[in-house]
Amino acid sequence: MGEAQGTFRKLRLMDAPGMDRVLSRMSREIIESLHGTDGFALVGIRTRGVPLARRLGEDILASEKVRVPVGLLDITLYRDDLTTISSSPVLKRTEINFPVEGKTIVLCDDVLFTGRTVRAAIDAILDFGRPNRILLAVLVDRGRRELPIEAQFVGKKISTSSSEIVSVTFRETDGEDDVWLLDREETGAKKPVARKKASPKAKAKAKEKAREKAKAGKARKATEPQGRKGSRSR
Repeated sequence: MGEAQGTFRKLRLMDAPGMDRVLSRMSREIIESLHGTDGFALVGIRTRGVPLARRLGEDILASEKVRVPVGLLDITLYRDDLTTISSSPVLKRTEINFPVEGKTIVLCDDVLFTGRTVRAAIDAILDFGRPNRILLAVLVDRGRRELPIEAQFVGKKISTSSSEIVSVTFRETDGEDDVWLLDREETGAKKPVARKKASPKAKAKAKEKAREKAKAGKARKATEPQGRKGSRSR
């Protein structure tokens, strides 16, 4: 997902070179886990699961010299919140031009969060046939699951709070490869102003000034007349 309005960048999780390294590792893990390139396909969940699936396919082609089938999946009609998001949902094209029956399907998505998107994707895949098994590859697993769903291939795993958002951008969809942890800005809250650190010269000057002030106080006290003690009444 891209950056949401009302958020600020908190921590960079991946830059472009870092993403390339992560995708290269994930493609190797998929090949090793499935013992080669036979009998499986990559299916990207729209929107940013699509460039992830294609990138993994390109890495596998570069290392294994085999083109693995890559499909695109729109899960809009399978969402469990379909009735609440829109009365006229926008549907995107699903492209699965290979038989699903008996294959291992590796679903690909940019961020794994509650698990509801993946649940919808599994339902959508099953409408195409009965795969041998369904696995999951995600670029970032941010935790906070609401369904018992886990990824078998993970680029980066982090712990997040409910106010934080993981923003993933790909050059194919957004013009750049980047992953940021965002946080929501509190309405009306003032951001803390960072205090400037005093330079060594300023610190020395302040100390000298404090010493002079202390000396002046002692000198003034020494020149003051001593008060007479009062007589006791009998």
